[in-house]
Amino acid sequence: MSSLIVRSVDEAIVQSLKERAARHGRSMEAEHRVILAETLLKPRRRSLAQVLAAMPDVGRDADFARLQDDASAHVFD
Repeated sequence: MSSLIVRSVDEAIVQSLKERAARHGRSMEAEHRVILAETLLKPRRRSLAQVLAAMPDVGRDADFARLQDDASAHVFD
């Protein structure tokens, strides 16, 4: 394991870290490790383009065409 030293941290951040650590029943150091791990080791979010590109081809465009009958065409008239 490596060590990490962080200097010149704003006092408000230190106080928030103390409070968060206390809420979770951990030391500030342990809380800092958890925050770093949660932030840096989680999978990256995919862009909308990546999500759309990964969608399977499930039919033709005509399969999803909207069908209207005469009664529903004038609902708001």
